[in-house]
Amino acid sequence: MSADLAIRVEALRKSYGTHDAVAGIDLAVEQGEVFALLGPNGAGKTTTVEILEGHRDRTSGSVQVLGHDPAKHERAFMERVGIVLQTTGVDRYLTVREAVQQFAGYYPHPLPVGEVLAVVGLEEERDTRVRRLSGGQQRRLDVAIGLAGDPDLLFLDEPTTGFDPTARRQAWEMVRNLRTLGKTVFLTTHYLDEAEQLADRVAVIAGGRVIAEGTPQDLIAAQPETTIAFRLPAGVALPPEVASALDAPVQEADGWLRLQVPNPTAPLFALTHWATEAHIDLGDLTVTRPSLEDVYLSLTGTTAEAEQAAPQPRRGRSRR
Repeated sequence: MSADLAIRVEALRKSYGTHDAVAGIDLAVEQGEVFALLGPNGAGKTTTVEILEGHRDRTSGSVQVLGHDPAKHERAFMERVGIVLQTTGVDRYLTVREAVQQFAGYYPHPLPVGEVLAVVGLEEERDTRVRRLSGGQQRRLDVAIGLAGDPDLLFLDEPTTGFDPTARRQAWEMVRNLRTLGKTVFLTTHYLDEAEQLADRVAVIAGGRVIAEGTPQDLIAAQPETTIAFRLPAGVALPPEVASALDAPVQEADGWLRLQVPNPTAPLFALTHWATEAHIDLGDLTVTRPSLEDVYLSLTGTTAEAEQAAPQPRRGRSRR
């Protein structure tokens, strides 16, 4: 295993009878980076992560995590890995400090509790009982417990599910703090803006296979088309000569006209020049570059509505 890789996966396969939940994927995660694994429900994402964590056996393929085969459950491996699941069981009557101290005691070289609380932003709540924490504070405590043993690699599963926008951005800052500590973070999330904000690199999995991998910027650049959208006043139509100058078909739906172009400069000039000369107001004119979410939905063949409506599997276990 290369010294600069935290995770190396080659030809990983997990089969249930004739069904391949994971159908031969390759992954490489560098030390110190935030890596996001994205995919719709049933894509094989959870199975892959559980194999990396050592919670599920693989059918075939090679897996190295921090130089160890996680299937062997070696103590040296488990001491270097932190896992933050979606649901955990912490004694509700412990204080925040006591809860972190309890789990830190399971490891040979834990981080100082005060340092852990500073990273996750719970210094002021150190003497607050767990049962009195807000949802966002509880999630911070989950991360603190995952960090208590000073792991080199942290698996972070859906870190902001159910958060309001303010709490989500506070959690993002917490993940950025982990990077400053030199931790490798393996992130799974259904929020594409979260992956775009936090991840150094992402992999998109569908049908048990990795269908795209790279930095968020690289994946976005692979779909270079920009969307121009506008509305026209009632009774006004786009002249044929202007539509022809736009160099792209104009689609109309719900009162909006839209076109997708690789370079918006010339089409925008033609459109706005005509509107200015004709004293036409282009209502709500927008020029939008693709986001990571747009790329993801295109790659996986899903819609934003379907992705949001689908029930999300929850991973959790009691802390012992």
